[in-house]
Amino acid sequence: MPTRNLLVLCLSAIISLACYHTAAHNRWASTIADAIEQIESNFVEPIDQRELFEGSMDGMVKQLDQYSGYVSPDQYNQLLEDLDQEFGGVGIIVDVDPDTERLMVLSPFVGTPAYDAGIRAGDLIMAIEGKDTEGLESSDTIKMIRGKPGTDVNLTVLPFGKEEEREVTLTRAIIPVESVLGDRRKSDGTWEFFLSEHPTIGYIRITSFGENTAYDLKTAYEQVASRETETQGLIIDLRQNPGGLLESAVDVCDLFLSSGDIVSIRGRDKVLEREYKASARTTVPKQLPVVVLVDHYSASASEIVSACLQDHERAVVIGERSWGKGTVQSVLELEGGRSALRLTTATYWRPSGKNIHRLAKSKETDEWGVTPDEGYEVKYEKEEFVEVLRQRREKDVVMTRSGKVDSKDDEAEDNEEVAVEESADADESPESESEEDAGPVVDRQLEKAIEYINAKVNGEEMGGEEVGEEVPPAKAA
Repeated sequence: MPTRNLLVLCLSAIISLACYHTAAHNRWASTIADAIEQIESNFVEPIDQRELFEGSMDGMVKQLDQYSGYVSPDQYNQLLEDLDQEFGGVGIIVDVDPDTERLMVLSPFVGTPAYDAGIRAGDLIMAIEGKDTEGLESSDTIKMIRGKPGTDVNLTVLPFGKEEEREVTLTRAIIPVESVLGDRRKSDGTWEFFLSEHPTIGYIRITSFGENTAYDLKTAYEQVASRETETQGLIIDLRQNPGGLLESAVDVCDLFLSSGDIVSIRGRDKVLEREYKASARTTVPKQLPVVVLVDHYSASASEIVSACLQDHERAVVIGERSWGKGTVQSVLELEGGRSALRLTTATYWRPSGKNIHRLAKSKETDEWGVTPDEGYEVKYEKEEFVEVLRQRREKDVVMTRSGKVDSKDDEAEDNEEVAVEESADADESPESESEEDAGPVVDRQLEKAIEYINAKVNGEEMGGEEVGEEVPPAKAA
């Protein structure tokens, strides 16, 4: 056969094969397009093609896992706002509770409309503007809650552990995310980073991991270290922390470690994609005892930090087993940057080589999440959990001499002792007495952390025992 004819046959075969594969790929796209056209033409009610397209995209990605999703143009703008740590809304982190299929509050941000209205972790949002939230995706409900600052949104809320719903009207505001908090606010609105009853023990709460978290944590610790009184230990509270930026979690770990692995990322078939290691920029001295508090609401970046410090024996972990969200979500732009896919592309792995992520088929006996160190698991009864949250919230506001909450009171003394005394006076008011008939509830997880630090300082060995009933878990964002 002439060479020319052979080349023609080979070229024809290649073109045919390419056309076959193209047809196979385009077959699904053409079928989807046909379905959209048929629905638009024949459905009993008029419907927009864009709605059908977004519905098909959302349904397709939802089949993958609970953390992947289609991000519409409106939602994509919200996503960019989240990464900037500022957005227009009411100030809550939410996700769908798998047990009730309702929207659950993972954490309210301090000083926001939701926080000031008494909304707290574990509360269920039953309706938004009268629309039932059962079965709705968290992305849809977030779109309904957020809006232009200054406008109102009406929520029907079922407080955690309660049976009676309440109606709440919140005025949307620009929400700056304050991620590093202390034990209580001073009268000038700044944070006190020592425990009131244990002034030699530092206490820093991290509520999320954003761009400024590591810097703010470093600044907070420098305030702790600058005290004339010697600091005997440090408590890092990651309870109800749903996570955030990977880089932020890595930078936080870097403040405690001088060397070693922090976290690794593995993709499909567990292939190693990247390892993060300590850079010897340690800020917190190695000899300082450190405790990390976690609970069922601790997820993602908070699990990276607690797992890393636990594996390196740099901190003891106290509390309850964490949520178990160890997946990496990549944002892949579509439509020229107008929309995107939020796609699970990898998983986080601890320095010990264990996977953080809890699969849908995972059992309680499997390796996932972060489990407190042996002897340091402290579980809460539901009512106890609610009361500890309420008492924590009271310490997050500034009390004036009149006993009223006011973070900008010009007459309040800029003095730590005055702030503490005024908080105590407020507890004696009739309203406070009605809420605390049974007396204050001890935060047993925090108390266990204090016991550990005191034992370390005194050179004693100590253990603990498992106490209480598990608090139902919630999804992390």
